[in-house]
Amino acid sequence: MSAEMIVPAWMHAQITAEEYDSWSEEQCACIEIVDGMVVVSPSAPKRHNRLARMLANALDAAGGPEWNVDTDFDVRLRDVPLTNRRPDVVVYRADTIDIVPTRPEHVLLVVEVVSPGSETTDRVVKVDQYAKAAIPAY
Repeated sequence: MSAEMIVPAWMHAQITAEEYDSWSEEQCACIEIVDGMVVVSPSAPKRHNRLARMLANALDAAGGPEWNVDTDFDVRLRDVPLTNRRPDVVVYRADTIDIVPTRPEHVLLVVEVVSPGSETTDRVVKVDQYAKAAIPAY
């Protein structure tokens, strides 16, 4: 007896910024888009989330009124092909809080908490993408 896996169509084709922008926050919660392709991220361990929250709280306290610090939302690095990353912590200009999507020019700092299995992506791939997007600090 075999079980067939039903894979959603969006896992086989590039999606556009317009398509992605029509999805609900729930649909976007545990994914990133790299070169138009959906990359599913597993739920982070509690230790990872705690470290990200502690760092976000410390940065928020130190940042002053010009900057906001948040976790778990998209930064649109590129429209074509669509590349959205979801850093663990983002420091962004307070005057852009209502602008969606958040773009690199709104961002001062992104932080990735490195976990087992994410070393290459977090320390090599994302560093390159954030640098090419001109995010000042990572």
